[in-house]
Amino acid sequence: MTSITIVGLGPGHPDQLTLQAYKRLNTAANVYVRTERHPTLSAFDQRDSWTYFDSYYETHEDFADVYGAIVATLIAKAEQGEDVVYAVPGHPHVAEDTVTLLIRAAREHGIAVDVIAGISFIEPSLSALNVDALPGLVIFDALDIVNLYHPPFDVHLPVMIPQLYSRLVASDVKMTLMNQYPEEHMVTMLYAAGTEQEVVEHVRLFEIDHSETIDHLTTLFVPAVVEVDGFADFANTVAHLRSPEGCPWDQKQTHASLRKDLLAETYEVVDAIDREDVDGLREELGDLLLHILMQTQIATEDYEFTLTDVVTSINQKMIRRHPHVFSTEAIESAEEVAQNWQQLKAAEKAEQGEPEGLLESIPLSSPALVQAYDIQSRAAKVGFDWDDIQPVVEKITEELEEIKTAKTEAAQSDEIGDLLFAIVNWARWMKLDPEAALRGTNRRFKSRFGMIEDVLMAQEVKMDDVYLEDLDLLWDVAKVNLRD
Repeated sequence: MTSITIVGLGPGHPDQLTLQAYKRLNTAANVYVRTERHPTLSAFDQRDSWTYFDSYYETHEDFADVYGAIVATLIAKAEQGEDVVYAVPGHPHVAEDTVTLLIRAAREHGIAVDVIAGISFIEPSLSALNVDALPGLVIFDALDIVNLYHPPFDVHLPVMIPQLYSRLVASDVKMTLMNQYPEEHMVTMLYAAGTEQEVVEHVRLFEIDHSETIDHLTTLFVPAVVEVDGFADFANTVAHLRSPEGCPWDQKQTHASLRKDLLAETYEVVDAIDREDVDGLREELGDLLLHILMQTQIATEDYEFTLTDVVTSINQKMIRRHPHVFSTEAIESAEEVAQNWQQLKAAEKAEQGEPEGLLESIPLSSPALVQAYDIQSRAAKVGFDWDDIQPVVEKITEELEEIKTAKTEAAQSDEIGDLLFAIVNWARWMKLDPEAALRGTNRRFKSRFGMIEDVLMAQEVKMDDVYLEDLDLLWDVAKVNLRD
C-alpha cells in the first residue's frame, strides 16, 4: 500500500530537528520539500537530490492554487507507487495549509498518511518573547487577516501572527489591526525565531510595515490591550447586571419595560447627529448599544435567542442583500442598490411563506413624517408617483383650500394630515429629509425663544408682561444673532 509521510522540519535551526524526522529524511528515497528556503536543510548532504516546490509560487496566481498544485503532485506520485516523504517548515499541523489539504486528499484516494511532528515556530517565538502561551494566546495567519477589515479576535488576548513575509502584507495587516487597536500600541516583530539570525524588535503598531528586515520568517506579536474595553467586556457587564449578583433594577426589566427608554435613546442619537456633536454621538451610541445588549440578554435568559443569533442574522442579511459586493452581480448606482434591496427583501419574505404588501413593513411606531416619506418612496418605486414636480406643488395649494372649507373637527384633522403628507412629498421630490428639516426648525425656534427668555430675565421682566410687538422685535434680533 502506498503511503505519504509528512515531516516537520522545525523552526529553522538544524539542532531543533527531531531525531525521528532526521532519520526518516536521511533514509527516504523520494523527498519533496515545500520550500528550499529553510535553514534546517543544511543538515542533509543529499538535499540536492530532493524536489522543491518553490517554482510553484512563481507559476500560480495565488496561494490557494500553489497549495492545490503541491497536493495534486504528491497524490499523483503516491498513486504511481512512490513512498512519498513531504517535508514542511515547523510542525505539520501548525500554520501549514498544504498538510490539511494533503491529508484530506489522501483519505479520499485511500492513501495512508503518517505525520512526524516537529517543533513549530511557536515554541522559539515564545522563548524569544519570554511569554507564556496559556493566558489565551491567539494564533492567526497574516494572510487571513489581510482579507479582513476588522480583527477577528479579542484585544484582551495576546496574538501571534505568522507569515508576515513582506512589507505589503505588513501594511495590510496593520490597517486591519488599527480598526481596533490603538496605533501607538507597542508590538514585537520576530525575525527568524529560534535560529542564529533571530532578531527581536519592539515597535509601535503603525510602524510594522517600515521594517527593512521583513521576510518569510517574520512573525508579529501583539500583546493584550488592558486599557481598552471590547464588545465582549460590555456584553459580560450587561449579563452581570442581569444576574442574581447584579442590579435589582436591571434584573426586573423586560422587553416591554425598556421600550420607552429605547426610543428615547434612539432619538438622542439622532439629536447628536443633527447637532454634529461627535462626542455626544459617541456617548449616545453607547447608550443605544446598552439597550440592544439588554434586550438580547433578556431574550437569552428566556431562551428566545442569543447575541450570536442576532449578530449572525444581521451579518448574513447584509451579505445576502449586497450581491454586488459579495458576489459577481453588477450594480452601478445607489438607486439600483435600493431597488435591488427591496426585491431581495420581498423574495426572502416569499421564501419564508410571508408575502407582504409593499408598505406593510413600515413600522407604525416611527414618526409620522418618516412614515409618510417611506410610504411615498416605496410607492414611487413601482411607478405610483407624479411625472414632474409641478402637480406636487399644486397639491399643496389644493390641500390648503380644503382645510379652509372643512366644517367639522374630524374633517379639519383629515385635511391637515393631507397637507402635511403633500408637504412631505414635496420634500421628497426636492431630495430633502422632512424629518430632519422639521427638527432643524424646532431647534432654531428653541434657541431663539431661549435667547428672548435670557434677555427678559436679565431685565427682570416676565414674558407675560411684554407686548407681542416687543416680543416680535426681540424675535427678529434673535433671528439675526442665531441664524443656525
